[in-house]
Amino acid sequence: MDDTENDPGFLLADSPPVILRRGRDRDGSSLGLTKEERRRRRRATAKYRTAHATRERMRVEAFNMAFTELRKLLPTLPPDKKLSKIEILKLAICYIAYLNHVLDV
Repeated sequence: MDDTENDPGFLLADSPPVILRRGRDRDGSSLGLTKEERRRRRRATAKYRTAHATRERMRVEAFNMAFTELRKLLPTLPPDKKLSKIEILKLAICYIAYLNHVLDV
């Protein structure tokens, strides 16, 4: 076996250049795709978007549930006072610092 064959550039040197193009031909059709291939890609893309939207909705729901649980642990007056997410985080930080101070005394 020749040492040049182990060189990663060896295959590239003898390979014809590959030109990747996106877009459309002059006649407006997608480059190199049949109607069926374009239809399949559109369907796959739509399925991906739907699946992604579902996963994102579930992630946001879990995120909101975690904030709700954290909110229940924080003392406020009145107890049912509506807080934004940033207010919940800031209050949680203050409350944890307060509890640490109480334990240190």
